[in-house]
Amino acid sequence: MKKILLFNLFLSLFFIQTKAQQPLWMQQPAISPDGQWVAFEYKGNIFKVSINGGQALPLTITADYNGYPVWSHDSKTIAFASDRNGNFDIFSMSANGGAATRLTYNSDKDIPYDFSIDDKKVIFGSNRHDVYSSVRFPGDNYFNKLYEVPVKGGRSVMINSAGTEYVHLNATGDKIIYQDRKGYENALRKHHTSAITRDIWVLDLKTNQYKKVSNFIGEDREPVWGSGDTFYYLSEQKGNQNLFKSSVVAPDQVTQLTKFDKNPVRNLSRANDGTFAFTQDGNIYLFKEGGQPKILEFNIGADFATNQITTVPVKGNATEIAVSSSGKEIAFVYRGEIFVTAVDGSTTKRITNTHYQERMVSFSPDGKKLLYSVENDNSWDIYEASLANPSEKYFYAATIINTKPIVNTDKDEFQANYSPDGKKIAYLEERNILKVIDIATKNTVTVLPEKLNYSYSDGDQYFTWSPDSKYLLAQSSEGGGWFTPEVVLLKADGTGKRVNLTESGFNDYYPQFGMDGKMMYWITDKDGMKNLSRGSQSDIYAMFFDQDVWDKYQLSKEDFDLQKDIEKKDSVKTADKKEEKSKKVEIVKKEEKPVFEPNLKNLENRTERLTISSTDIGGIALSKDGEKLYYLAKYEKGYDLWMTMPRTHETKVLAKLGVTDGGLELSKDGKYLIVLAGGNIMKVGVDDGKVSPIKIDANMELDAAAERAYMFDHAYKQVKKKLFDPKLQGVDWDGYHTTYSKFLPYINNNYDFEVLLSEFLGELNASHTGGGYRARKMNADATAALGLLYDVSKGGNGLTVKDVIGAGPFDKAKTDMKAGMVIDKINGNAITDDADWAMFLNHKAGDFTRIDFHDPKSSKTYSEVVKPIPGGEESNVLLYKRWTDKMAQLTDSLSDGKVGYVHVRSMDDPSFRVTFDKVLGKNVNKEALIVDTRFNGGGWLHDDLVTFLGGKEYFTLRPQGNITTGGEPMNKWTKPSCVVMSEGNYSDAFMFPYAYKELGLGKLIGMPVAGTGTAVWWETQIDPTIYFGIPMIATYGAGETQATENHQLEPDIRVNNDYNKVLNGEDQQLEAAVKEMLKEIKK
Repeated sequence: MKKILLFNLFLSLFFIQTKAQQPLWMQQPAISPDGQWVAFEYKGNIFKVSINGGQALPLTITADYNGYPVWSHDSKTIAFASDRNGNFDIFSMSANGGAATRLTYNSDKDIPYDFSIDDKKVIFGSNRHDVYSSVRFPGDNYFNKLYEVPVKGGRSVMINSAGTEYVHLNATGDKIIYQDRKGYENALRKHHTSAITRDIWVLDLKTNQYKKVSNFIGEDREPVWGSGDTFYYLSEQKGNQNLFKSSVVAPDQVTQLTKFDKNPVRNLSRANDGTFAFTQDGNIYLFKEGGQPKILEFNIGADFATNQITTVPVKGNATEIAVSSSGKEIAFVYRGEIFVTAVDGSTTKRITNTHYQERMVSFSPDGKKLLYSVENDNSWDIYEASLANPSEKYFYAATIINTKPIVNTDKDEFQANYSPDGKKIAYLEERNILKVIDIATKNTVTVLPEKLNYSYSDGDQYFTWSPDSKYLLAQSSEGGGWFTPEVVLLKADGTGKRVNLTESGFNDYYPQFGMDGKMMYWITDKDGMKNLSRGSQSDIYAMFFDQDVWDKYQLSKEDFDLQKDIEKKDSVKTADKKEEKSKKVEIVKKEEKPVFEPNLKNLENRTERLTISSTDIGGIALSKDGEKLYYLAKYEKGYDLWMTMPRTHETKVLAKLGVTDGGLELSKDGKYLIVLAGGNIMKVGVDDGKVSPIKIDANMELDAAAERAYMFDHAYKQVKKKLFDPKLQGVDWDGYHTTYSKFLPYINNNYDFEVLLSEFLGELNASHTGGGYRARKMNADATAALGLLYDVSKGGNGLTVKDVIGAGPFDKAKTDMKAGMVIDKINGNAITDDADWAMFLNHKAGDFTRIDFHDPKSSKTYSEVVKPIPGGEESNVLLYKRWTDKMAQLTDSLSDGKVGYVHVRSMDDPSFRVTFDKVLGKNVNKEALIVDTRFNGGGWLHDDLVTFLGGKEYFTLRPQGNITTGGEPMNKWTKPSCVVMSEGNYSDAFMFPYAYKELGLGKLIGMPVAGTGTAVWWETQIDPTIYFGIPMIATYGAGETQATENHQLEPDIRVNNDYNKVLNGEDQQLEAAVKEMLKEIKK
């Protein structure tokens, strides 16, 4: 009672000190069963307000995210989810506020849905493991498992594992109604019609029978019970998402209750008296059947959680660097701002201070100016920062810095670089057009026109100046797409024809001028081993534009040293003659440096490989004399810094870095390298390989609200520029920008911002859209795993083991752990109904952990010490392996060993290697093959797969007259096959079965796949925890005039897995595939 009084006193003070305002963008409203209050999330905390409006009362006041409120049936308790421990856990509190009780401790995501009928338990959904008997794909994040936990805390117990969302119990507690989820798609995508969209189901808890009660091909979602068998839900069946009414006994009889023309109705809840609460266009509405929806008007203190200007450290996470000509300072980009630091990191200066994005920084030749790109005022522009005080030499110590626009038009212009003579600037216009501007005259010329290149992600185009400022090297696809870049030579004045220097069917990229512009070096994959899908190992090659330089480069070290001695003696004689001549002549004319013209004839004869072996190569740099080549190479686990001497081919590791990515720059004096890797900047000596981290110790003020507003506008602009459909799917994009941008002032956290982005991008009705938030929290909970599956449907003392997962901590020779054992204690902590046993495994991955267990049959007890593994390893590695092994075993059993099985997990090289290995290894002698692609999220492998599976035998081989198995082609499958697919296929996992069917390779079996065959760029934002998708490249079937996007792919044999069967070990889709393959074998 004292706590409640103190809390109410705080509220009184809070409202006295703040000015009220009508809020927008409230989330997850829930009306109390007694119809008196509405609880909701706003700015990361939970409030409640009377249904009559007025002042809203905060129920939680923390810096964490608190949301998803759910009322008990007596309206006295509220359950909610909070990320206080790094993930969403279930908490409960009094409906009057006060201290909250934590109920769940598992680090998987838990979201509350309802209370048990007696209000003693909270019912929630969780991303935990499937039931042990299930043969469904182990996608924990796809299928919510339904649990209950006591309101006072304790052990969670599974109710159901079908994959249920927005679950509600009926009044008698014997049925639940829920929406399903069948795979991946932006949950807030609008007007989508395909098999993956959500449907409403009812589960009878007594008979365990499921009934689908919605039939619209689009979105049906968020059901709530009415009286008896009546239920209400949200649907897009009449266009915009509105409220509908139906019943379990007559689900085809549907009545529309609300008729909003624009902006969806969401977050539905219902009180016992029939009052609904929901959100629409940022407001909370109340509604009763027969009436009209009415906005719930109320106030919240204006200062609540609005101060978002914070000081953040500038450490790590640099995304770009540029080294000045002096070698004394480095410019870098951090969170969309430009900084310059002394090369020792002792002093750092913030150059830009905006809420929008600056990037693509470069120094002028004299180091007194900086070019950078700015996205503001509806386009990208190029700006210049310069030292205002002539006595100040360095940006990091400058007191005054001037800025001015250099190229500032309505078009997008960025990625600018000064010419070495400082008179010109090369830059990109509209991402694909390379231009040069004369700084003095402002005249511009186009050196690489449009329609030759295609920019996939901003900053992916490359060009560089020649030392004499007369030429540029650039990557160019020469109009042939963007998969195979060439290196082209361009005249900087825009005259003449561009010259394709490489003319290769392999990838050639990142060209650099070397040796005073008389040669170039670049990365190519012509000699490297190829991945089975995209990508390959690379090398560094050199091409010489001067015959004399080439000739000298071919000399052995001994011959080259001899040549240098001769040239040195000759230069002394020449100098003596010039001195003698100068005594006789009073005025000596200044000797002019001859103009160099590249020799472009027979270039293939002056080309050689510089690296001695192929590998994955990052940044590259060549010493000025061409005698030493530095590069980041991945021969082992990560990238290390290597050095090769091309003349002798001596190669060694200069510095062990072990980084996951990186780029480098060589200082002008050639004494050290600046490396950017993993967001960290380091200095590496070229002589000793000494690595000196540049420890930047600076702070910056961050206006998070302004930053979010920029990211929202950036998404709006990117879609306009990059969406695959130039007509933007017929959407009023400008209008929706206005609609959604008005909510930005009411958002103070990235969870709510993620929803805003997804709603906004969801208006496009396109795949691969939506926003995402990669939540990060220090010391977040991490539940370790024992490599065991349990019976989690029962409480009581102990935890019954149902399966020991292969390759897990207990899969070893000396163990007594097996199915049927009961775990009693974890590190001495007893497993009972009074506690969530997940807390005993928190942060225990890799730690020695004692497990006490017993055999219930013999009552014998055991105690073993194991090292638990991370939960993600158990989910993504061990359980996936367990599932594919089980699928292969079922196929073998059902077909009597005649049919092979392989699952293609992703459309990438590792998955193709597994496919190749399994098909031509274990299954090579099978008579037919099942290719399972269910829940494959995509990549780019479709052509490789159909080529591999579409082999046609044209030779048989007979050594010494003996008939052998197989022939040519040797490395392709030539026998019957079929593809199993589901609604969970996405992106390239649509394109593969589409191509497979078009080429007539076999039948598609399973469920339809939504038309999602569109290439996407998932773009990380200046706040690196935020990203969004832009589907940029549409695919069209040969001869088709419509994109495959939004055109569903139908199976030849349609089979939907029944819940009860798939959860109990029976895969109907796999059975149908085996049956079809046995038919093919008999033909």
